[in-house]
Order: sequence, then structure tokens, then C-alpha cells
Amino acid sequence: MQTKIKITTIFNTTLQRAFKTPMLCDVSKVHTGYGIMPKVTHCTNDEHWGQPGFSKKIFVAKSFSQKGGWASVDKVIERIENKYWKIEVGEFQSWMLGFSKFVGEWQTTEIEKDKILVEYTYTLHSNLILLYPLNWLFAKIFWKTYMKRVLENVRQIAYNNEPYLYA
Repeated sequence: MQTKIKITTIFNTTLQRAFKTPMLCDVSKVHTGYGIMPKVTHCTNDEHWGQPGFSKKIFVAKSFSQKGGWASVDKVIERIENKYWKIEVGEFQSWMLGFSKFVGEWQTTEIEKDKILVEYTYTLHSNLILLYPLNWLFAKIFWKTYMKRVLENVRQIAYNNEPYLYA
């Protein structure tokens, strides 16, 4: 089963900042933890992060749902400069309610100078039919709320012109 969640907003910043910030910034400032989602602490194997085909290992703090340490792998599937990112989050190191992977998309469209439409989408893939109702509820209630928090963290990083960690 695939459950898709999409949220949209306007960023009042440059197209480049709206496009690059979510993927090239310090991810620990984006994924700060919420409910059962642990805070990201750091990444490794990220020398080529931001380029299609390359990945990075994600590490998280200890939480109710995670023992802490290596949690997953993020991989860039597609990058169209100043327009679109597609990433896959997988290789989960702890049980994730039957989810096999998450596919995230970040699309930016310049409406006018320093007014950027951001479309943020996640497709959650699950493969245990008995958990489909729980997967759907998790996606529609918890994950959507979590995405809104992530989006606001990205907005603040973009508005503060924080430096990128990756090229």
C-alpha cells in the first residue's frame, strides 16, 4: 500500500534558498524529533550527498521508538536544479510499523521574485496488509503533522541564510 501526504506553502526567499535548504543543510536542524520520531543527530557516508545516486546514513538519538544510533539511509533519486528533489528513505534499522520505505519529494516553483511555492510530498510504502489501517492513520495524522514541523524548520533555516553542509 502507498499512502501519499502533500502539503504546500509559500516561502518568501530566493528560489535557490527554497530549493537547496531542505536537502543541503544540517539535517539535525530539520528533523528535531517529535512524538515517536527521534531527533536526527548526524550523518555519515555523506561525501557526495545532494547528487543523484548517492546516499547518506542517518543517525538518531535514543527515543521511545529507537535505540539510538544508525536509523536509516537517505538516497537522492532525482535532482532538477531549483525545481525538484526526490529522495528515498529506507534500510530502516528498527521496525517502522510495517513501512518498507518513504519517498520524499520537494518541488519549488517561483511565483514571483522571492515568492516560492513549495510542494512537499511523502509517499509511505507498506507491505503488511494487516497493518494497512494503522499505516494509513499514521500517515494521515502523525506523519502529516511531522511534515508540517519539518517544513517550518526548513523555512527558518532558509530565512536565516544558514550555511549549507553540502554542495
